[in-house]
Amino acid sequence: MGVEIVAVTPTHAARWRELYQGYADFYRRPSDDAHKDVVWGWLMDPNHELEGYLALVDGIPQGLAHVRRMPSPLRGQDIGFLDDLFVDPAARGHRVGEHLLAFLADLAGQRGWGVIRWITADDNYRARALYDRVAAKTAWNLYEMPAKS
Repeated sequence: MGVEIVAVTPTHAARWRELYQGYADFYRRPSDDAHKDVVWGWLMDPNHELEGYLALVDGIPQGLAHVRRMPSPLRGQDIGFLDDLFVDPAARGHRVGEHLLAFLADLAGQRGWGVIRWITADDNYRARALYDRVAAKTAWNLYEMPAKS
């Protein structure tokens, strides 16, 4: 099984939408066409900070990663932030996620990002097993505060 990582292009739109819906479903987050249109628009805009990559298995997109540059003031340098990583359940167990993460590590090196950072759900055990192999878990807790209207 050959895995190739490529940047998303307009030709990938339909399959990207399927993968992204799978990602939203996994995290039980609503994602209608308008939502996916916004994210796809960001990915297609060369001036937007979000970048999208797909893992092609025998030429068919089976995984996605969305990454962006993020300043890290305590480091005094930019780092990478991995917003989304998803592999089609039918392709799991074939190291697709590992290929995506290895690609991102190389990208970080090329861009001078000291690290790639991401978060995942505490109960995402299968993904965490991969993450524990390729990265170091931090001791940080994540908080969210809603904006005031």
